[in-house]
Amino acid sequence: MHATVIPASIAGGASLRRALAAGIRRVTERREHLDRINVFPVPDGDTGSNLAFTLGAVQRGLQRRRARGAAGLLRLAAEAAVDGARGNSGAILAQFLCGASAGVGDASRLTAPLLARAVALGAEQARGAVAEPREGTILSVIAAFAQALREQAAEGRDLRTAFAQALEAARAALSRTPQQLPALRRAGVVDAGAQGFVELLEGIADFLREGRRVRVADAAYAGEAGAIARAGDGDDRHRYCVECVVSGEALPREAIMRTLRALDGGSLVLAGTPARLRVHMHLDAPQRLYDALAAFGAVSAQKADDMHAQQHAAGTATRVAIVVDSAADLPDAEIERHGIGVVPVRVGLGARDYLDKVAMSNAELYRRMRESPEPPRTSQPPPGDFRRLFEVLLSHHRELVYVGISRALSGTFQAAESAARACGGRVHLFDSATASCGQGLYALLAAEQAARGADAAAVLAALEAARGRVRTYALVRELDHAVRGGRIPAWSLPLTRWLKLAPLLQARGDGRLRFAGATFGACAPERFAAWVAKRARGVSRALVGHCDNRAEAERLAAALQRLLALAETPAIVEVGAAIGAHAGPGTLVVGVVAGGG
Repeated sequence: MHATVIPASIAGGASLRRALAAGIRRVTERREHLDRINVFPVPDGDTGSNLAFTLGAVQRGLQRRRARGAAGLLRLAAEAAVDGARGNSGAILAQFLCGASAGVGDASRLTAPLLARAVALGAEQARGAVAEPREGTILSVIAAFAQALREQAAEGRDLRTAFAQALEAARAALSRTPQQLPALRRAGVVDAGAQGFVELLEGIADFLREGRRVRVADAAYAGEAGAIARAGDGDDRHRYCVECVVSGEALPREAIMRTLRALDGGSLVLAGTPARLRVHMHLDAPQRLYDALAAFGAVSAQKADDMHAQQHAAGTATRVAIVVDSAADLPDAEIERHGIGVVPVRVGLGARDYLDKVAMSNAELYRRMRESPEPPRTSQPPPGDFRRLFEVLLSHHRELVYVGISRALSGTFQAAESAARACGGRVHLFDSATASCGQGLYALLAAEQAARGADAAAVLAALEAARGRVRTYALVRELDHAVRGGRIPAWSLPLTRWLKLAPLLQARGDGRLRFAGATFGACAPERFAAWVAKRARGVSRALVGHCDNRAEAERLAAALQRLLALAETPAIVEVGAAIGAHAGPGTLVVGVVAGGG
């Protein structure tokens, strides 16, 4: 006997909530497919993750707050979408929901004419949010859906019938997207954002048709394999996908749009209300966007994804992806070669927060540290930053290994743990019990294992085998910063000042730093190298880092090569804010792999 299925409606708030939930679940289940066909405007493989993240924020917003009727529910959905929007398509969808909410007004129940009016306003506002709208994208599919709804409502169709017919029009518009955009035609796929919008509608249609969620079956999708590689470089050459929220009273949208256009970026989208705008833009220098927006209101929720790195990672045919936080210092060339994902920590200077190694150069950080009496502060990335990168990479790799900064030094590792719990057991975490160059060497070891075809278990086994052999040492010019940050005990500060010594630090096995010695300032790099050489036998690889002290880093690298009998001079890297904010300008760091291997 079959259970009776009662046809559904989305007229009221409660049923509309369930219908949206069905659509959101469908988009989430199709996330990896959408990531794999994402080739426009940039083939960085994250549209599905962006839409899922955006709609996940909507779902959580609707669960946390009660709303009266359809109007109240759409207002909550729009507000949550603006706060949680990610990526080009996510920002466009957020503005669509804002427009639809305004179109519904205060109505408690939807009718076909009211829904048609709301969707039409949503389509108009979504297009207006984009600085350079293109046909063949999510905008075209939204427009086709809106036009069909208007026609169906004008003919007197009921809400369910009108929605079904408009969905057919959206599907047809989606099928035309490869003819409208060359990148899609080359890759043999439809537009990922447009597909995501249709998936949202399909989930709602499932609810309308059957009154329950129809499970999305696993399937192979024709045309997705190799789509990113076939697409080429896309239409946008900028490196970062930059986002933030700007808040204020009566934000002048047109003035903001003009100001941001002058930055010569791409894919500019402004989504939201006069009091709160989500800003999305592709740019090479993220801080230029944040600084420009600071003139209009309070800037928050900064994010900058490296699209070049994402594109490379999406095209890397390894089973396992490798991720680090920005406390790991390793050469940019190695990050790019292995497609290592990097989640930036936050660094605060004065009243402003910056993304480590992204929104502020290391040179600028140390210049400000020398000039400002107020010390910088660092904070861990929110779990959402990890989760977004994890999900993007898991769309292109079976598993992921995160090589993190010592849990004893930062809450960053705990943020990654929180994000990993939402990824179905496919994310594996390794506490490096160190930072900077030592953490970077662990990451390189993991990436090299992955490049050889190792699975996550084998990568983790190799990392554990190296534990104790990867060591990190530092020479600090002044202990003020480390003492203020609680990394070094206060008693060491007057002692080193009185004796005019340069303190030497070492990462302990428990992940904490310890005061391990000192050297006089004269010939400090060479003395530091000799000190390291006495403690690290059989070194096979070394990495040298510096906090705005390139000249001494070069002397240190040369001395290490000679004393450790290395085949090559160790690579030299700039140490970022995650470490530099506490160690201070002039600091030198050495990471080594000792005891063979």
